[in-house]
Amino acid sequence: MTSKNELKERLRSGAGKKQAIAIAVVLALGAAAAVGLMTTGGKSGGEESHAHEEAKGHGDGEHHGEAKAGGEKGHNDAKGHGDGEHHEEAKKGSRGGELISKGNVTVEALLSEDQGTPRLKIWVSQAGKDVAPGQLQVTAQIKRPGGEEQKLTFAAQKDALVSAQPVEEPHVFEGVIQVVVGGQTQSFPFSPSEGVIALTAEQQKSSGIVVEATKAASLAASYQLPGEVKFNEDTTAHVVPRVAGVVESVPVALGQMVRKGQVLAVVNSTSISDQRADLQGAQKRLQLAKITYEREKSLYEAKISPQQDVQIAEQAMREAEIAVSNARQKLQAVGATLDSGALNRYELRAPFDGTIVEKHIALGEQVREDANVFTVADLRTVWAQINVPAKDLPLVRVGDNVVVRAAAFEQSAIGKVAYVGSLIGESTRTAQARVTLENPKTAWRPGLFVNVEMKSETFDAAVTVTSEAVQTMEEKPVVFVKTGSGFVAQPVKVGRTDGKRVEIVEGLKAGVPYIAVGSFVAKAEAGKSTASHAH
Repeated sequence: MTSKNELKERLRSGAGKKQAIAIAVVLALGAAAAVGLMTTGGKSGGEESHAHEEAKGHGDGEHHGEAKAGGEKGHNDAKGHGDGEHHEEAKKGSRGGELISKGNVTVEALLSEDQGTPRLKIWVSQAGKDVAPGQLQVTAQIKRPGGEEQKLTFAAQKDALVSAQPVEEPHVFEGVIQVVVGGQTQSFPFSPSEGVIALTAEQQKSSGIVVEATKAASLAASYQLPGEVKFNEDTTAHVVPRVAGVVESVPVALGQMVRKGQVLAVVNSTSISDQRADLQGAQKRLQLAKITYEREKSLYEAKISPQQDVQIAEQAMREAEIAVSNARQKLQAVGATLDSGALNRYELRAPFDGTIVEKHIALGEQVREDANVFTVADLRTVWAQINVPAKDLPLVRVGDNVVVRAAAFEQSAIGKVAYVGSLIGESTRTAQARVTLENPKTAWRPGLFVNVEMKSETFDAAVTVTSEAVQTMEEKPVVFVKTGSGFVAQPVKVGRTDGKRVEIVEGLKAGVPYIAVGSFVAKAEAGKSTASHAH
């Protein structure tokens, strides 16, 4: 290559201008190419170094900064997040925990289940160097969406500090880690959001989800006893002929409503014929006795007959009156009318307004005087009969209002305890009780199985939710609590209930927003993500 000195020499010697210009251009291009090559090499080396640092920082083998063919970045927001949002992921440490830095101090926090139960592990580094656990004082305070707070203390375990208290699921909370290193105290926020169910406002509205706040309430504790609807025996009658005979007509049908005094059947009876004949004979004798008495009385007053004849006539008249009364009462005792035209006609009549619920009589049938031919019941009131265990007898009192619910369909009504038995069955060890139930539409039919809800006591509960809000996940009761980014299944311990609201003994405080209606939707969404959940 021609040197600068040679170029100068040629210029001095008057060499051609064209050759000199060409040589100058070649030198300039060579210098520019060298500078460009150095710049490109330096940049590539820096990117490679940054990529390796990032891979090491993640600690999970995933290279988020890796370039793809075609010039795309490894973390493509449009593909990685279907909603078009850029979600910043927390930085990960070499042990898989979340890195939280303040000044020259960095905390790596990890929820680990190495010991069987979830515990919080802490590693601390200062100015890029790990700090031994013995040189640290660490505490943590966490507050869950349900309002409950927990303080964590830590003990050294190998190269880490491990919480002495387990951190139960859900791992969704606002936490602060206090670290004392080198005599200085610093706070590091730690807020995991594992298992949060994201539901947009539109999804909540379309699914019928209603969010309310937990609150104190006065509840009436209750318990249920099985029972069965029975006829009200006070308004049920078994109609019997009371005389033997042959059925002449049956003008009513099974299930028919009847009025008091309405004819149910007509029976031809010889015994009724005899009784009516006796009555008529007694009435005739009474008429004759009255005439005789009046005649003897007139003769006595005219001093024609002695007083003794008047007294005998009066005695005969009184005996005739007794005979008539006796014959009339015999007919009335069997329910027969005194004058029905035919002597042998006997009419069975309804004792009160009601429904014919049983019928055991047919035209032309020979019936006995004690045959149960009809059962008439007034179904406007019925009984719910229950068997009360001996231990619950003090809680069942006459006059108490109870709720009766049908077991076969959606029907409920308020009833009143009318009777509690004094005797306990030898085999069942229960006592019978009856609830009087109004039945204007005859929906409560005898034989229907029911559940009778009794209220045992009224009490005040500090925290309650709707009964619908409590779901079961992994055989534990949970309530879906609202967080900043969605909902989370909060394990709870339930107490007493009145059927509408449930007392929460542990897991929630008053004033916490939760899904009061439609919690099954959140449960279904949680079930979808359960398979991918892992620590």
